[in-house]
Amino acid sequence: MRARSSSATDAARAAGRTVGFGLTAIVLLLAGAGALLFLNLPSAGAFNARVSQIFVDNPLTGQSEIRLLEILALSGEAFAETLRSYRIVIFVLLVFSTALLVATLVVLVMLVTLNRRMTEIERAGIQVASLAIDRGHRKVWLNDIEFDLTEAVTETLAVLAEARMDGEILSGAQIEAVISGRDAADCDEAAGATRIKRLRDTLGNQLVSELLIRNIARQGYVLAIDRRAIRLT
Repeated sequence: MRARSSSATDAARAAGRTVGFGLTAIVLLLAGAGALLFLNLPSAGAFNARVSQIFVDNPLTGQSEIRLLEILALSGEAFAETLRSYRIVIFVLLVFSTALLVATLVVLVMLVTLNRRMTEIERAGIQVASLAIDRGHRKVWLNDIEFDLTEAVTETLAVLAEARMDGEILSGAQIEAVISGRDAADCDEAAGATRIKRLRDTLGNQLVSELLIRNIARQGYVLAIDRRAIRLT
């Protein structure tokens, strides 16, 4: 459990570092691109400055020439307004691009983390959080999933649950002895194994054999759940 917890912590730290590096790289890249773009854009007053320089170098005194100056000045103002609007549009696009890239990075990290988590779940199996057994009504609740069992199957599961609560591992002969009331030496190991098989078949052999009932070689059978999760009535 400590190794698994340490592995999960290391994975979380690695994911955090990846996100931090990715966000820093995105911000620096877009900031550099934006700075380069804005530095290469002409100044809003560049047009008016050029027009003013022309009239300084070539003095104009006629009425038509003065009128031309006014038209050029108005054109310069229009050009400046257009250029300012372009700057705003470019800035908004850069911000939008940054948000999209950050969101993409976060989603990718989330997918990688989720994939790792799913892999851990597949390796560890589904965790049995609770097991409640009602002998009187022959009902079992496994992780809030209700099962209606026969009396024999209910007794087999109850015996295993009591043994797990006591920290014991029961052989097939011991299981048969507890249920039948006979001495373990007079019981057959195969009889208890048959009861376990019926229990697995009733609850679902694939699920229970992997998650609930474990067969420990040369020792016997045990419920592979926390004893505090068991409740008998």
